[in-house]
Amino acid sequence: MATATASAHDYAMFINGKWVTSKSKIDVLNPATEESIGTTPAASKEQVQEALETAREAQKGWARRTGVERGRVLRKWADLVDQKRDHFAKLLAMEVGKPLKEAYGEVDFGNSWFRYYAEYDRRIEGDILPADRPNEQMWIVPQPAGVAVGIIAWNFPFAVAIRKIAPALIAGCSLVLKPHEDTPITALELMKLADEAGLPPGVCNVVTGTGETVGDALVRSDIPGVISFTGSCETGKLITKAAADNVTLVSLEMGGKAPFIVMDDCDIDAAVDAAVFSRLLNCGQICIANERTYVHKKVASEFLEKFVNRIKSVKVGNPLDEGTQLGPKVSKIELDKVARYVDEAKKAGATAVTGGKTFDRSGGYEKGYWYEPTVLTNVKQDMAIMRNEIFGPVVPVMEFDDFEQGIAYANDSKFGLAGYLFTNDVHKIMRGIRDMEVGELYINRGAGESIHGYHTGWKQSGNGGDDGKYGLEHYLRRKTVYLKYNG
Repeated sequence: MATATASAHDYAMFINGKWVTSKSKIDVLNPATEESIGTTPAASKEQVQEALETAREAQKGWARRTGVERGRVLRKWADLVDQKRDHFAKLLAMEVGKPLKEAYGEVDFGNSWFRYYAEYDRRIEGDILPADRPNEQMWIVPQPAGVAVGIIAWNFPFAVAIRKIAPALIAGCSLVLKPHEDTPITALELMKLADEAGLPPGVCNVVTGTGETVGDALVRSDIPGVISFTGSCETGKLITKAAADNVTLVSLEMGGKAPFIVMDDCDIDAAVDAAVFSRLLNCGQICIANERTYVHKKVASEFLEKFVNRIKSVKVGNPLDEGTQLGPKVSKIELDKVARYVDEAKKAGATAVTGGKTFDRSGGYEKGYWYEPTVLTNVKQDMAIMRNEIFGPVVPVMEFDDFEQGIAYANDSKFGLAGYLFTNDVHKIMRGIRDMEVGELYINRGAGESIHGYHTGWKQSGNGGDDGKYGLEHYLRRKTVYLKYNG
């Protein structure tokens, strides 16, 4: 097949099984060094339209293949990813800035979606219902939604690409994928394996560029049957409005402000471990991160002392070094946003008991987007740092009096993606399950969903979602058939 790059660092888009360039280019920077690791095309609206039309034509033949045939392609693709595991992990470490250990975790987790959804090769089922009339059969038949559009964020560019590709393809859809312009390379590298996996041209396409041009053209088109988006709340709202003119189904997985509740009867050490992990994973750049920690007043001092000591011990450094636990923010825009939130909180009365600023430009931090691991106390519920998604290595910690107040604080948010509850009281656990207004609840453990669960948000964290049997549903539509026969 054709090579995906004109040179080692000059990438092309993947449309109709071919590598396509454009006049305009976008630099992809290593956030640890600010050096370019490649350029990708900035697609024109005409190229986006070509990708959509290509996908529409290819989808017809792909949908007529059996589920077994489609599953075979996904399994082969997964095998090929395994063979290039080291390559993808190192690219992720350079592209996103995440530590190498986390990058390997993303590759393995992402690849597991290929194999999981391949198992639906014989499991997409319909229904036979009793008819109201004699000599009649009534069927509900599942069919592909048509062309799917996947638009993904920059924080997990490899895993979330497969999170969109695998369910769409097993359902019989074709796909046009738009990775974020800051982190498009691993998705393009993934498409190098498409031919060898047996994927027909046009079934899966990747177009690169900005949301203002490429994303806008994708979501305003009348070709897609479904749009699956992972990203910010603001962008998700714009997508919903743009897609409304064509009544296109939109599945949104958006931002979060996950509360982390620590009760006085829990295992404090386990809570500390989970709170640190759930905040600093991927430099805090995950939508289910521990964004605000609420600690019962009886254990607040013990928790805070242990928590701060753990935060202080985190090793920050080159993502490619095996011992690194925390890398840089993904971009200067993101770094400046985190710094602004912390500065505003301190002006409003918050105290940074550790961290609280960008790293000094010395001692290995001369280049890159580095922010100190930070713990804030003396915060109040109405502060912006407790209301808005930080998306960085910053944890505001606040005390509460009793379980009811803790739940009230947790639910006092426009977001409802994930939440955490640490308690050994089964009654509080059951009440937390009943009352916490989130789509994903972690009890006595840290962050990390399973591929066969359902990753979904409440409130402004989204509609629809990903993973498992429910995440497959929006790639399907149902046709009710009334069949009259001669009795």
